[in-house]
Amino acid sequence: LGVLLLSCLLLPSPAGSQTRPRPRPRCVRCCEPPDQRFSYPQYQPLPQINMTILKGEKGDRGERGMQGKFGKTGVAGSRGHAGPKGQKGSVGAPGERCKSHYAAFSVGRKKPLHSNDYYQTLIFDTEFVNLYDHFNMFTGKFYCYVPGIYYFSLNVHTWNQKETYLHVMHNGAEVVILYAQVSDRSIMQSQSVMLELREQDEVWVRLYKGERENAVFSDEYDTYITFSGHLIK
Repeated sequence: LGVLLLSCLLLPSPAGSQTRPRPRPRCVRCCEPPDQRFSYPQYQPLPQINMTILKGEKGDRGERGMQGKFGKTGVAGSRGHAGPKGQKGSVGAPGERCKSHYAAFSVGRKKPLHSNDYYQTLIFDTEFVNLYDHFNMFTGKFYCYVPGIYYFSLNVHTWNQKETYLHVMHNGAEVVILYAQVSDRSIMQSQSVMLELREQDEVWVRLYKGERENAVFSDEYDTYITFSGHLIK
């Protein structure tokens, strides 16, 4: 490095040759000075290891770790196809004894009735409907054998120049009143009510006692007084 090549010598000509002497060549610099040359870093290759040679056999499976937290609920998927119809099930146990789930009555009266010194139960003499005989024609009362909600209606004909004053009774308590004032002419008057009855409850119609002249009209030819009731639910 740093050597200056000088071509200062002439090559000798062969013996016996007659040549002209060549001119002396000039000296030229073919390399840069040492301080101006670039120093390149020396490349050092990294060692490489073949891991396939060092890989051992597969080890045993480790113990199961703790369960992680549940993620968010995803969107519900579409409904799948209906599956095949299943087999017929076995016969169930026998139920309770069949009970009557119906109750209805409608009765009428063809006789007039005047007030007295005591309360009078309206007794009916005409039977239109009396399912299972739940209405007792002798006592004039309806006896509940099927608990539930019932609808009752009462229709009477008033007597002219007299008051009409009756109550629909439930187990001895006054529920609703049917009332008409004194008038020169008689009219048809009605009242209705819904009651929730228990088994063995009683419902009937009572004429008010005779503090004032009180009466309902009827005759032997036409039915002016009717009392009806039936089970709703």
